[in-house]
Amino acid sequence: MADAGQPRATRIIFFVLGFAAGAWAPMVPFAKARLHLDDRSLGLLLLCVGVGSVVAMPLAGALAGRFGCRRVLVTAAVALASVFPLLALAGSVTLLGAALFLFGAAIGSMDCVINMQAIVVERERARPMMSGFHALFSLGGAGGAGAASGLFGAGAAEWIAAILVSIGVLIATLVAWPGLLARSEDGAGLSFALPHGVVVLIGLFCFVVFLTEGSALDWSAVYMRTVRGSSPGAAGLAYAAFSAAMTGGRLVGDRIVGRVGRRRTVATGAIAAASGLAIATLGPDWPAVVAGYALVGAGCANIVPILFTLTGRQTAMPESAAVASVSVLGYAGILAGPAAIGLVAGMSSLTTALLAVAALLILVGAGSVRLPP
Repeated sequence: MADAGQPRATRIIFFVLGFAAGAWAPMVPFAKARLHLDDRSLGLLLLCVGVGSVVAMPLAGALAGRFGCRRVLVTAAVALASVFPLLALAGSVTLLGAALFLFGAAIGSMDCVINMQAIVVERERARPMMSGFHALFSLGGAGGAGAASGLFGAGAAEWIAAILVSIGVLIATLVAWPGLLARSEDGAGLSFALPHGVVVLIGLFCFVVFLTEGSALDWSAVYMRTVRGSSPGAAGLAYAAFSAAMTGGRLVGDRIVGRVGRRRTVATGAIAAASGLAIATLGPDWPAVVAGYALVGAGCANIVPILFTLTGRQTAMPESAAVASVSVLGYAGILAGPAAIGLVAGMSSLTTALLAVAALLILVGAGSVRLPP
């Protein structure tokens, strides 16, 4: 019989992940000022987070497949809570880089393994739940950013805010602990495997959607300012619209998936996101950019949750190795995508680069017929 506490524990860990990531965002300017970094140096340093995540994910997936999700999640949460204050205290580029790598490794491990648990919980209840789980990540991100910003606004020192975040992570993990899966789900040994079969297709689709999300984070405000000539105060509206639409879409996503099916939701969402980028880049003014990015967020909202569900339904690879592979490919989209957009924009224009992303989304929509049912 399924444990009634497992869905709650899964939601808590997704929220914790988003909260920690969101709380780090307002700390970035403090780190830049403390270490006297220019934009280029800061950008290279922030790559340490993604590298740590990509390195840790395959190991975390293998360990969870062998020992169960609970041990890996609790260990990673303790590591996250331990390293987070170092992000506020690191006094050198080397120390901050190491802390960011460990932070990324902890976040990536938890991200990979909680998706493994979410697959099991959803499967045991035989109804769509994944979009709701991922919505908690989005809500956690907003909560973490808001909480940290509020503390800074009230005059709290950076290290105090960081310690409070760490305490919150530990308390939330303790509350979730009874509902975390202690058993191995696939009986896999401690091994690594290159993605193959349909996992490659799922991973590539994740790459494109995460690339789209990364482009919205890194380039939407730039596009608003440099191409559409919006005011500095309005430049962030495109990403705000994207984030709000994505969160809202995930909150209702499980009902949508239950009614129209997974393949159709992926296809419709990908085409909607591509249309949103077309509106944003070809529309007449900056309000069109905001509206377009809202459509991008709504379209992308439920694609990644569905792709993780399908990762658990495929039989080409052991579940733990498949989830790790898909997670790595998704994070690769976040890492490489925004840089690739900058490269294409440098050779042609930012409009062309964003339309290229729209073309990739159309390919996702067309290829959705090859996904598992």
